[in-house]
Amino acid sequence: MHLGGRKPHIITMAIFIIKVTTNKEDRAVEMISQRAVKKQINVFSVVRPHGLKGYIILEAVDRETAEEAAFNLPYVKGIIGKTVPYEEIKNMLEPTIEDFNIEVGDIVEMIGQTFKGEKAKVTRIDTAKGELVVSLLGASVPIPVTVKMDNVKVIRRESDSEEEPGDSEIEDSEEEDEQGDKSILGDIV
Repeated sequence: MHLGGRKPHIITMAIFIIKVTTNKEDRAVEMISQRAVKKQINVFSVVRPHGLKGYIILEAVDRETAEEAAFNLPYVKGIIGKTVPYEEIKNMLEPTIEDFNIEVGDIVEMIGQTFKGEKAKVTRIDTAKGELVVSLLGASVPIPVTVKMDNVKVIRRESDSEEEPGDSEIEDSEEEDEQGDKSILGDIV
């Protein structure tokens, strides 16, 4: 989206990282885009990457244009360093759909956050947000905890713990035979 009005003959773009006040990224993006439209500055895009707090990404013709768009605005602390190649920020801007092989009922171990090392059972999966709702196994009272999928690892599958159909029937019949033999022997002795 081109925010400014002036269009140079040859468009060269540079990407800049702008340091802003944490949790005010959305407001800073609004103010920069409003200024770019109002003053017709050659700013091509202003983006707040998901999961990156305290920074926004601005695409403009050159550093002077980026500075003009962000200069002296509330919440904006300054432009970081020099231009950044697109390849360095590509993973922050393009959503990646990862195929997580986690199912409801699986036992997982927390590998991040507050509950590191704790084991839990998956009760719900939200693939759109990349989150799981788990119930901690070590807790005396089951408390649902929402965690990111990349903060857990599967240690046991629900399907692994289930027995094959027919196996349990064979084992049950063998147990009955042994108990039956004991009761007959008990009567004789």
